[in-house]
Amino acid sequence: MGNFNRYLITAALPYANGPVHIGHLAGCYLPADIYVRYLRAKKADVKFICGSDEHGVPITIKAMKENVTPQDVVDRYHKIIGDSFAAMGISFDIFARTSAPIHHTTASDFFLKMYNDGLFEEKESEQYFDPEKEVFLADRYIVGTCPKCGNDKAYGDQCERCGTSLSPDELINPHSALSNAVPVKKKTKHWYMPLQNYEPWLKEWLLEGHKEWKNNVYGQCKSWLDAGLQSRAMTRDSNWGIKVPLPDAEDKVLYVWFDAPIGYISATKELTPNWADYWCKEDTKLVHFIGKDNIVFHCVIFPAMLKAHGGFVLPDNVPANEFLNIEGEKVSTSRNWAVWIHDYIKDFPDQQDVLRYVLCATAPETKDNDFTWKDFQNRNNNELVANLGNFVNRTMVLTHKLCGGKVPRFHEELADDTDREMVAAFQSTKESVEASLEAYRFREALAAVMEFSTKGNTYMQKKEPWILAKAMENIKTGKPAGNYTEADLPVLQARIDNCLHICLQLMANLAIFTHPFLPFTSRKICHLLKVVDRMLEWENAGSAKLVNVGYSLREPELLFQKVEDDKIAAQVEKLHAGLVKPAAEATAAPAVAEKPAAPAKPEIQYDDFAKLDLRVGTIIQAEKVEKADKLLKLLVDIGTEQRTVVSGIAMHFNPADIIGKQVTLVANLAPRKMRGIESQGMILMAEDNGKLVFVNPAEAVAPGSGVS
Repeated sequence: MGNFNRYLITAALPYANGPVHIGHLAGCYLPADIYVRYLRAKKADVKFICGSDEHGVPITIKAMKENVTPQDVVDRYHKIIGDSFAAMGISFDIFARTSAPIHHTTASDFFLKMYNDGLFEEKESEQYFDPEKEVFLADRYIVGTCPKCGNDKAYGDQCERCGTSLSPDELINPHSALSNAVPVKKKTKHWYMPLQNYEPWLKEWLLEGHKEWKNNVYGQCKSWLDAGLQSRAMTRDSNWGIKVPLPDAEDKVLYVWFDAPIGYISATKELTPNWADYWCKEDTKLVHFIGKDNIVFHCVIFPAMLKAHGGFVLPDNVPANEFLNIEGEKVSTSRNWAVWIHDYIKDFPDQQDVLRYVLCATAPETKDNDFTWKDFQNRNNNELVANLGNFVNRTMVLTHKLCGGKVPRFHEELADDTDREMVAAFQSTKESVEASLEAYRFREALAAVMEFSTKGNTYMQKKEPWILAKAMENIKTGKPAGNYTEADLPVLQARIDNCLHICLQLMANLAIFTHPFLPFTSRKICHLLKVVDRMLEWENAGSAKLVNVGYSLREPELLFQKVEDDKIAAQVEKLHAGLVKPAAEATAAPAVAEKPAAPAKPEIQYDDFAKLDLRVGTIIQAEKVEKADKLLKLLVDIGTEQRTVVSGIAMHFNPADIIGKQVTLVANLAPRKMRGIESQGMILMAEDNGKLVFVNPAEAVAPGSGVS
């Protein structure tokens, strides 16, 4: 666990503009809870911090749509979100709010400290302004027609129909979502943090000092740093948020990504008067659990803020997960393509651990993964019911039937290699689970727990205590019992005792091992064994002396229930029935909604085609081109050399996400300068209704392979 005296664990603050869904849970809240429960079991001094993010554009947009105040929105969803987390066993020490006075004070003081230290740049720029409402407009407040697909309800930052990233300048017939007025550009003043000043330090601290971070995290940060950091505004024009604490800053608030991470600090202040021990002492381990869309903010911007302010510890790790899709499609809250946590709790009462299990077993730890209701059913029925639940139930039933419902003694003189191997697995499983948890490999840790349960089932099957019991019954009733005689009765009972004694000790270990992952199930096992919570402390894991000989056990109860086909069918139907098509899609003319394929170009001869040198390449570097919203600078390996290619795909792809992607390159295209960069080829793309897709081989091939 390293040389740390305390642990500060944070989970990303969810926006209080809607409920939480299973993608949120799998992304950061469940992994964080698993890790925290493990630390608590180790008796570590740990604080688990979260809260709702109650400022920013999504809140005000929600309020505008519902014709209520932003405060009404955050009050409602803070409760819904908090109740959902609590019901799922997410064990925060505090679930705070960024609308709380203590947060406003903390964030304002943080800003003032940096301002007084001369760490901000004051700049004027032109931004869109609503002349009727007399307010500056965030990109999401500007609506117009998408130039790609014709959707007349596209936002200034994205078209939700075709998925294209946009800027307000690209919209056709843009207008304000507040008044329908045509926006104009107007000068406004803001305070910028010159992130480029912290670039050398970030490269040393992050790129050199944290090479152990997950590849997805490290790669995305490296891409940003390699592309060069720019000054970033830390204030916004708005009436909702934390007021900029300066005399010349009327109608300006702190940028939500400046104030939100400070929410971790203010929540800790609200939790304990000793908050500074967790934030300011170097022997504290700070770990941020987030989704991949928050990597840059938690790994680059927030650490730079902490460094600039001074006096705070920096994150030791940021184990971000990728995204969880549902039934093969990306989660979309606007289209209601989601499995909401509060709905799951109502539809599957007392089955929180089933969802926790499935989401951990399929967690998107290294790449996007997919949740399907069929997989949910299979994992419940084939793994929880048939493996873990089966072992516990058989152990309890046989103990009541063959040992009077009491823990039998272990007869050391009759122990064999199978017994000793099973007991040895107690400690080896502890070591395996522990190593995986320490490395934030939660899927791997859970797999080790389930393998331990499988070993228990295998062990019981080898020992066959029911066969031994049948032989004893036959002897007592004068029936044939093979080679056994009445003299063997004590030995037969002793072998039954040994088997069930080990199974009960294994069951107690399962309570400890499952507790970080399946806390409700773990407590059910403790209830059956009539043991106290203290047994769940990690120091007890691996022991073969957790339940005392002669102790009476409770009657058997099933840990899990099978999920039937009709229940799964109902969930799939509910998911599809709740799907909301974007308004533009529902009303658009067929010519727009179903874009026809482009007409064929004039016929060419084979010799014309043969002039093209098409090769498969692998993208090994990707970065944004400065002052060019649409361009990415790519370094493509084509086997014999590495080519620099400038491609207009920046609005469609995150640079970090395409590193390692195989592409088709026109390798003999004459070089062309774009933004001062010589582009040595062209990447082939397919366009589907505004969405760009790489043209690449179905299977990985060697860079430089020809395309014919």
